[in-house]
Amino acid sequence: MIQVRGLTKQYGAVRAVDDLTFDVEPGKVTGFLGPNGAGKSTTMRMILGLDRPTAGSATIGGRQFATLGEPLWVAGALLDAQATHPGRSGRDHLRVAARTHGLPLRRVDEVIDQVGLGPAAKRRVKGYSLGMRQRLGIASALLGDPAVLLFDEPMNGLDLDGVRWVRRLVRGLADEGRTVLLSSHLMSEMEQTADHLVIIGRGRLIADASIDEVMRGEGAGRKVRVRTPATDQLAGALLRRGALVHPSGDGELLVEGVTAETVGDVALEEAVAVHRLAEEHSSLEQVYLDLTGDSVQYRVSELAAPR
Repeated sequence: MIQVRGLTKQYGAVRAVDDLTFDVEPGKVTGFLGPNGAGKSTTMRMILGLDRPTAGSATIGGRQFATLGEPLWVAGALLDAQATHPGRSGRDHLRVAARTHGLPLRRVDEVIDQVGLGPAAKRRVKGYSLGMRQRLGIASALLGDPAVLLFDEPMNGLDLDGVRWVRRLVRGLADEGRTVLLSSHLMSEMEQTADHLVIIGRGRLIADASIDEVMRGEGAGRKVRVRTPATDQLAGALLRRGALVHPSGDGELLVEGVTAETVGDVALEEAVAVHRLAEEHSSLEQVYLDLTGDSVQYRVSELAAPR
């Protein structure tokens, strides 16, 4: 388990991380979300002992990462796919890491097969695409077969097949009982992969809940779409019930504040024909944007947008 308690990081006048507290539990994929500059990477670096907190603590299995005798056996991480020696082959990069941490060299071939590097492992890293570097970084994280894994944007540079592979990989790791912290801006993938979400903005915690709770929570925006030839009559009846009603064109109404069952009951009471009745839920992308709208640091002015 990863435990973060009151974690704070100050850079001069800038507070990059502000009193964060959350847990990352075994057996789950915990999605770590936030706008650019929210403090995600800084938080992950402090968990791994690469940056020293200004205040608070971050532990893995109850211990600080820097105190672990064999850290790669306990936790693996991909934080920066570019952090490899360009003159080495992918295989040699992994062999150096294995020897440094006392790992059997057979693990090198095992993780190369696991991430699908294949013959590319013999080539120098400087000739790798970003997607190949991501696979090499994931292989490095898996080298010690650790119980805790941290991935910062592992899907960057991957094609569709690679993105699906990462999704299956992290789900499989969590299903084995491992602790997985996954940062990504791909909301559609996070919606399919994560069990739990930690969302931060401007270094502060915004949400810490299961993905289902986040999707059902305030701002999740459940709506009912109904099509009827008597839009005015049904809209008036729903408004009297306290619902919010928006005309949506083609004889459809978008209704907020009541369930689909209530809309159907009101239509029956009013003897109104209904040609379509469906409950809609916002995507994780929309819920995320609603939650973090006030925390975006780098916002493009509409006047500056290309025409």
